[in-house]
Amino acid sequence: MSSMQLFYVLPFFLLMVILNPIHAVDYLVINNATVTLGGAQFGNEIGVQYTEQTLQLASEFIWQTFKQAEYERKYYPEITMVVTSFPGITSTQENYIRFSSDYIQNYVGDVRIEVIGVLYHETARVGNGIADYIRLKAGWASPHWVQRGSGLKWDEGFAVTAYFLEYCNALNDGFVAELNALMKYSYSNVLFVKLTGKSVDELWNTYKAHYE
Repeated sequence: MSSMQLFYVLPFFLLMVILNPIHAVDYLVINNATVTLGGAQFGNEIGVQYTEQTLQLASEFIWQTFKQAEYERKYYPEITMVVTSFPGITSTQENYIRFSSDYIQNYVGDVRIEVIGVLYHETARVGNGIADYIRLKAGWASPHWVQRGSGLKWDEGFAVTAYFLEYCNALNDGFVAELNALMKYSYSNVLFVKLTGKSVDELWNTYKAHYE
């Protein structure tokens, strides 16, 4: 490329950067429970570096699944996860995730797989996404989840809702991404009619019949 061509290309490139800034996200994981059994187990079986990589991969998977351009994403310059001792599993506020070392210590099964699944769930919550569906589609569903077709109501949450949304998305590819985008503004069951032409009750009944 000649110097004259470079003279014209550089201003154009700089303009594109200004109009479409690249919003990098930093991922920080802190283990404040190293003196506890669960905190030590987290350090030995999962680790800070691997968890930071998982948070990044989860974010990228969420953006891809929900088909979100950069300007459509809920942006934080940093997402922080802290392992600490408290009752429960996680507590997420904005871009700050607390993960219970007590839960890690008492979990029965492959704790590494469970932590990864929970991280995908919580990262989706950071971005205001449909969290249980993300965990399912990423391939990290809990082995303790109920079977497909279970549940009395579609919005019971966790596995029941995740499997139902998976079914709806199979009927109408892109449904969950569109639903997630519309839910940023408000939610109503009318959204199901708008996106599929069927009420949520109709869809739930056909879903249940499918697994009978």
